[in-house]
Amino acid sequence: MAAGAPDGASSKSDIYAGNGPRLMLPVWVFIGLFLLLPVALMGVYSFLTKEFRGGVIWDFTLTAYDQFFLDRGLFGDDPAKIEWTYIGIFWRSIWQAGMATIMCLLIGFPTAWFIATRDAKTRSIWLFLITIPYWVNLLIRTVSMKFLIRDTGPLNEFLMWSGVINEPLGLINTNFAVQLGLFYSYLPFMVLPIYAAVERYDFSLSEAAADLYANVWTILRLVILPVVKPGIIAGCILVFVPSLGAFLAPDLLGGAKTFMIGSLIEEQFKGNAGNWPFGAAASMILLSIVMAVLLIYARSQTKGDK
Repeated sequence: MAAGAPDGASSKSDIYAGNGPRLMLPVWVFIGLFLLLPVALMGVYSFLTKEFRGGVIWDFTLTAYDQFFLDRGLFGDDPAKIEWTYIGIFWRSIWQAGMATIMCLLIGFPTAWFIATRDAKTRSIWLFLITIPYWVNLLIRTVSMKFLIRDTGPLNEFLMWSGVINEPLGLINTNFAVQLGLFYSYLPFMVLPIYAAVERYDFSLSEAAADLYANVWTILRLVILPVVKPGIIAGCILVFVPSLGAFLAPDLLGGAKTFMIGSLIEEQFKGNAGNWPFGAAASMILLSIVMAVLLIYARSQTKGDK
């Protein structure tokens, strides 16, 4: 019996002692079936051969990865050259996701700060308003954004009516439209982690820094940001990773010049003209890059804690 426990009763630690693996079994089964198994299947498919009429042939090869990185000509017998097309799409995706993350950070940080500094009742209302867009499907929200910024949409109509512009702004099929769609889709992912960090912030630290004649920017840079840094990094990761593989915003708001890796992968699994092994290979390359970035961050955090 644990010390301090009433006679005839056992402590909670005694109840769960030795039962951890059994209690975690349902969680591991769920993770294995719905996370690890699909990723493993995608990895296997990336090494298979494309069937001419769609699907795959169970003949293991590196053709899909070779197609992604190397250009061997139309018939595959030319000297190998670097395939810059897909590498360029990958780089464009990283750039678009990075710009969307920066936009979310610039808007999300002051928004989270504003919410965290309200009284408890008002704070819950603001959090409610932040999460309302997630009551609606992402596809519907993206289509609504396209309707809003199109040439004959409400935004251009209002600007022309107010005399700000004389002709519609060509926003559709631009990089800005894609970044705007990603920003609108994932902004709460930035606000909520930063809000959680700011809520735990001790505001007496700012008061102490002000008493020592630190200006607003010095307090922000040397006092506030180091404390809320974990929330900022978590928000950036939560926005950047889904933005990197997004395909709805590029497809609906962008054009051929804004084609991203998510759209490339999605097209490989549509209809009989798709190339499942190539789509799987592109998915595994994307997953590998994301995992490498996350592992580097986790390792740097581990070293910083020592």
